[in-house]
Amino acid sequence: MPHTTSPRAVPLHADDWRVCVAPMMDWTDRHCRYFHRLLSPRARLYTEMVTSAALVRGKQLRLLEHSQQEHPLAWQLGGSDPHELAQAARFGAEAGYDEINLNVGCPSDRVQSGRFGACLMREPALVGDCMKAMRDAVSVPVTVKCRIGVDDQDDYAGLQHFTEIMLEAGVEVLAVHARKAWLQGLSPKENREIPPLDYERVYRLKREFPQLVVVINGGIATVEQVCTHLAQLDGVMLGRAAYHDPFLLARLEHALYGEPLPTRESVLQHLRPYIEAELARGTALKHISRHLLGLYQGEPGARAFRRTISEGAHLPGAGWALLEQAFAPCSVAA
Repeated sequence: MPHTTSPRAVPLHADDWRVCVAPMMDWTDRHCRYFHRLLSPRARLYTEMVTSAALVRGKQLRLLEHSQQEHPLAWQLGGSDPHELAQAARFGAEAGYDEINLNVGCPSDRVQSGRFGACLMREPALVGDCMKAMRDAVSVPVTVKCRIGVDDQDDYAGLQHFTEIMLEAGVEVLAVHARKAWLQGLSPKENREIPPLDYERVYRLKREFPQLVVVINGGIATVEQVCTHLAQLDGVMLGRAAYHDPFLLARLEHALYGEPLPTRESVLQHLRPYIEAELARGTALKHISRHLLGLYQGEPGARAFRRTISEGAHLPGAGWALLEQAFAPCSVAA
């Protein structure tokens, strides 16, 4: 029987997932998200994955830290214990996150050993139990990020069955990385590049489950590619492209919503108060500036911009003046 819960406090709108930035371990921390928000007022941002155990057993509530400017903001959890995930989801909702997302797509060894991530695609009933428990615990949307398959489970029927179980559990939003995961023999990096992309399988999923908000992820790097996918699906989730070429987010705001394109320097100037506040509380510049290295990707002076930051951000006393030194030649070139 389909799972039913009390009415949601806020109605779900598919447009809220039109453009998303994927959860990326070691990359999408709070500094990165603040920077991405300056480039894109509308994109839905996702945290790095946090395990339910770290919160519930480890009491690492500092992991919930974020700024109000980051919203709309989704919090990604990893785990496979329904009770523990429900508790962790409650922590996330109480901290103000707009969505709780369960990681059923990461192929990393460190998630296999903890029995979460892509290996859970082999256990859809358990994932369904986890989703029911989290949905019962919070009123914000509870969503899933998965792959199109895992190891030898590489046909549409497997993805179809997984999706049916998710719908029975009350899931309304599914973000699908359009590659399968090879859990044996490929590294996490190789799993992002070697398994072939199969966008058509995700398109078919949307056609056959039109009531589901379907967001596609994997290998999407240009405005044109985003628009092609949006003709078939509800949303697009950008990963490495948004990190290595973050100005892509501004170009998408311009193409999809008519927002005027900012200058890259103006983006950095808007980031300045945040940087100075973080430096004042003891954050080292390198923890913020590492996320800025791709801002001038493809522009004159990009290499010098990256080099100036990379060589200087780790030095004692590094601050805003270093960033001014880095972008000054780029501004002249522009």
